[in-house]
Formats: sequence, C-alpha cells, structure tokens
Amino acid sequence: MRAEFLDSLDEGELLALPYLFDFWAMEHQLPPLGDWRSWVIMGGRGAGKTRAGAEWVRAQVEGSRPLDGGPCRRIALIGETVAQVRDVMVFGESGILACSPPDRRPDWQASKARLVWPNGAVAQVFSAHEPEGLRGPQFDGAWVDELAKWKKARETWDMLQFALRLGQQPRVCITTTPRNVGVLKDILAAPTTVVTSAPTEANRAFLAESFLEEVRARYAGTRLGRQELDGELLADADGALWTSERLEDARVDAPPELDRIVVAIDPPVTGGKQSDDCGIVVVGACTRGPVQDWRAYVLADASVSAASPATWASAAVRAMETWGAERLVAEVNQGGELVSEVIRQVDPLVPIKTVHATRGKVVRAEPVAALYEQGRVHHLRGLGALEDQMCAMTSRGFEGKGSPDRVDALVWALHELMIEPAAKWRRPRVRAV
Repeated sequence: MRAEFLDSLDEGELLALPYLFDFWAMEHQLPPLGDWRSWVIMGGRGAGKTRAGAEWVRAQVEGSRPLDGGPCRRIALIGETVAQVRDVMVFGESGILACSPPDRRPDWQASKARLVWPNGAVAQVFSAHEPEGLRGPQFDGAWVDELAKWKKARETWDMLQFALRLGQQPRVCITTTPRNVGVLKDILAAPTTVVTSAPTEANRAFLAESFLEEVRARYAGTRLGRQELDGELLADADGALWTSERLEDARVDAPPELDRIVVAIDPPVTGGKQSDDCGIVVVGACTRGPVQDWRAYVLADASVSAASPATWASAAVRAMETWGAERLVAEVNQGGELVSEVIRQVDPLVPIKTVHATRGKVVRAEPVAALYEQGRVHHLRGLGALEDQMCAMTSRGFEGKGSPDRVDALVWALHELMIEPAAKWRRPRVRAV
C-alpha cells in the first residue's frame, strides 16, 4: 500500500512530501479543531514539541503558493532568552528554518532579530527576561516555548495578551515541558485553551535508543521522570509541607549501611473495594554519632489498595521480610487490638509496636517535614504515589483525594526512627544525690 502510494506521485509531489507535516505528524503535534485561543503542547523531553511549534508557525504564515499569505502576518517568537529562541526555535534541528521548503524558507535578519518570509510575513524574536519588550508591538499569532521554566513567566504572558490584537482570531501555540507554576495552571484552566500531550516514548523513532534506556533507568518511578519524560503536570498544593523540588533534592540511588529499618502501617478503617488504601512504608536510618548527623532513607512504598485485612497484613509482613526490618509500627486508632490480631494471624512472632494518634495529621507531619528541610531524609526511586500525597499535605490539612494513608505511614516510621529517639537522646539525665 505504501509503495503503491509513493509510486503514484510525480517528481514534484515527491519533493514536496517531506514538508507536508499533516501527513507525517503524530496526533499530539496537530492543532485541535475548534474555536480556541491557546494551544498548549505538553510533552516529555524529545516528544516532538519544538517541531510541532515550528510547523504551526509555518501553517499560520504560509499560503497555498510561496507568495500567498496565510492567516497570520505578524508572529511573536518568545523563549527564555533571545539566544534560545534563535538556537532552538529558529535554527534548531526541529526549528522553523529546518522545517521550511526552499521556496518558502524565511530570511533571518540578525540585526533585527526577526524572520521574514517571501510573502512578507514577519516573526519577531523576544526574550522572557524582558517582558516590557512586548509593550508596543502587535501580533496576530505567537509561539511560546518552555514557558513553564521562565523566571518572569507571568509578566511576559500578560504583556503578550495585550499584544495579540491583530487579525480576526489571534492565537498562541505554547510548547512546554510541564512544571507546577501558576501561570501555566491558569492557562490550562482557561475555557479558550486546548491541550495535547505525549510522553518522550511517543517520539522514540527519532531518538537514540541509548538515550531512552539511560533516562528511563535513571528517572523511571520518580516525580522528575513523570514530569520530564511522561509530560505530566504534577501539582504541589499551596502551602504544601513538601514540594516536588525538595523531594527531588532528597533523591539517592542507594542507601548506605543502615542501623535500623522499620515498616510502618496505617490500616484502613474498613476492608474491601470501598476502603481507603492501606499505607505501608519502609524506612531505614543511620543513627550513629550526634543527633544532627542522623539520616533516614525511605526505601519502599508497599501500600495496597482496597484490600482486606488479611491482604494488607500479609503485605506488611512481606515488606518486613524483604527489607529485614526489625519492627512493624502500626497505628491502631481505628482498629484497636484487631490490627495486632490480624497481623499475628499472618505471623505470630512479628514484633509489633502499636501507636495511637493523639494529635492531628498536620501536627504529626510538621516535625517530619522539618527533617526534610534540614536535608536529613532521603528517598529511593519508585515512590511516586507516596510523593504525590506528600505534595498535597498542607498546613491546612490534606488537599488530595481520599486519605493520606501513605503519608501517615511515613510519618509514623520517621517518628519511630528519628524523632522519638532524638528526644530521648537530648533529654537531660538526672543523677541521684
């Protein structure tokens, strides 16, 4: 079928085929239909966002023939710096010049930082470091690249909105790796915004296999990997006790030799399909030397969803065996002695420490969050679900879905390993008189 199609084309059509992006594009690289003002292309690194943006600009300024006009005559090209616009959006391997056929290729006027097409259309370059540069010019279209990492994103975006005042329907294409910044969230929430997205893997045919293997091995199962490779927008709640940035800074590939390891469990109130998750978290610690030198390592999240008591008890005991934990710390506020009984049905000899929550979740979590601020808690990879809950825990309470079972288990484990022993270590000894 493919060979028959190619054989049916004449020489001119064959020469034009590489430049017919609608023919080659992946679904996320094509603008959605409908009456939209902003098109956001969110994707992982190398997912083809730049090519999609460059081709969209071509579609706006080009007509059917080389000298025919398109829907737009004046385009703004905005990146973090002028150099990045020039090197990526204009001259890059997937930039405008590389995508343009010879008879439609625009001229780069370096002294004026702009592209000029044979039909008279102009694309002007701007830096997000200088939002005021957009005060005065006017446009009927814009391509905005990597907006989520601009330091002055809000100011630049606002200035652009005032400049998009030409033509019947001025539009903007935004190509960005998602990051949890207010201006991007506001754009996504606007009713005039449409979104397409794709992971890095979607464009694997044009990426080095060694690159994919390396980044997947290094970042799979981390929040950074979900953001930079899967193109997910990971939200931190306002006033969160933990942030994505802090958790990425806490990342390690492997723990050192540990002095203690515990498994903490926060059992659900009920079992079965309607129950909350059962939080089961494995944490180890190095507790040699002064308290300020102690370090904790979150090793695994073995939580289970909608599980019966026998299932979550078995999962907790299995985590202990896997990691060689010395103790199972179990919250028993809801289940009382039943929690211990269920666990001992799985293993009668398992060492259990039961704990009761006498304070609210936030109050218990705050000293644990302080340990992270001090750089004293580290995370192994593969803790995405736990970290999502952590970033939804705020000083006002949990703002995620359901109950923060995984965070509760984490907090109990770190209280057992770091906070309670430190309090005892600091407590002054009273000598008998």
